[in-house]
Amino acid sequence: MTHLSRRRFLEESMLSATAAAFACGAPAKLLADEPKQSTSPNERLSVAVIGVRGQGNGHLGAYSTRKDTEVTYVCDADADIGTKRAAETGERQGRTPKYVQDLREVFDDPSVDCVSTATPNHWHALVSIWAMQHGKDVYVEKPVSHNVSEGRRMVETARKYERICQTGTQCRSLLGTIQAIEYVKAGKIGQVKVARGLCYKSRPSIGPKGEYPVPASVDYNLWLGPAPQKTCRRRQFHYDWHWFWDYGSGDLGNQGIHQMDIARWGLGVDTLSKGVVSYGGRLGYEDAGETANTQTIIHDYGDKSLVFEVRGLPTDALRGAHVGVIFEGSEGYVVLTEYYKGAAFDLAGNMVTMFQGWGDHFGNFLDVVRSRRREDLHADIEQGHLSSALCHLGNISYRLGSPVAMAEVTARLGDRYHAAEDFERFAKHLADNNVPADTTKIQFGEPLVIDPAAETIVGNDQANAMLSREYRPPFVVPAAGRV
Repeated sequence: MTHLSRRRFLEESMLSATAAAFACGAPAKLLADEPKQSTSPNERLSVAVIGVRGQGNGHLGAYSTRKDTEVTYVCDADADIGTKRAAETGERQGRTPKYVQDLREVFDDPSVDCVSTATPNHWHALVSIWAMQHGKDVYVEKPVSHNVSEGRRMVETARKYERICQTGTQCRSLLGTIQAIEYVKAGKIGQVKVARGLCYKSRPSIGPKGEYPVPASVDYNLWLGPAPQKTCRRRQFHYDWHWFWDYGSGDLGNQGIHQMDIARWGLGVDTLSKGVVSYGGRLGYEDAGETANTQTIIHDYGDKSLVFEVRGLPTDALRGAHVGVIFEGSEGYVVLTEYYKGAAFDLAGNMVTMFQGWGDHFGNFLDVVRSRRREDLHADIEQGHLSSALCHLGNISYRLGSPVAMAEVTARLGDRYHAAEDFERFAKHLADNNVPADTTKIQFGEPLVIDPAAETIVGNDQANAMLSREYRPPFVVPAAGRV
């Protein structure tokens, strides 16, 4: 097989393996350049992948088609999915990895170099912390945490044990996104006052509230892990956990974390905001879900603001983007319409230049695992923590709010943060989906004042309590200073 045909074969294998991951919101082309990969068995890294149904299947595809890595463990609380993925991985790489249901078996094996995890969100922090405590380097999917405190504990663990920990915000490695951010930071669109993240992604009802059976192949105790012991309250066991606060964070943390991260990156802010307010609701239908399907989040950075919009009902694009980021400058604007591409425009809407190009986020992680140069990571865990925390803080504001008439929302927002324009778009979205303005109540969130250095909320005990959670023993995330 020629180099070119082998390259095409490997790339097609990767695209097939990451089909499920792409559907979950990850870029599909993550293949490293072949010449960079060592063929020496002595240099091959042993990788355990934990959580392999959707996004984790993309991880398996990435590691099992490289020359310098071998998937040695597949771990999932669902035995049917785990054994199936182990067999599929064995066919790709020529040796079948061991399947285990309990992730602690992975950590106890000293031969494992790296843990790559795509579990449900409520497990991300504890998987990563336990792995790093056992000497493993970690690639952890987004959002890296289920709450603000967990993210900081992950950073603390990585630094204490000198572990490499990459966040699964793959856009940090995509050339098109990198070009766009460099363009914005170079002042090519003037002074940027607003970065706007968009998650315009239609989400239908997940079905009525009720109690539903857990699949027989699932060890429910292991699946729940740190979360409270509760019955299954959703018809579709897998994936629909995203819409329940015990396990997920809605589309803000599911899809939107990618765009939140890019928006913060382009603004050049490496702390939490000074304040946040959010409004929205689960609108257009009644179902078992708890998280908002329509939501606006406004983060205050003083002379800049980061605005995020979640639209779970059908909606038109904004400046050509459904899932993307818009940087609004004094001399023009930049729109990222895809994970890997976008364009810059002048104030009249004329395109000035385009940005486009893929990258290899897994490859960057593995390069740094070998070099131990943490500064070369494209998405170090601290960056992942900050962007994830902005999502969590938006949801805390929302959850502490109260229902108000739509006519009252504008008055509460005042003239700050382009609020009137944002709410007009919000209201139009609902009107386009036949959600009546006169009878619909909107959850208007509690405005929160944040201490970015301490990563706490000023003068609000109830909000501060939501920066962490109660953990179900023995699945306990360590407290500060105890990792």
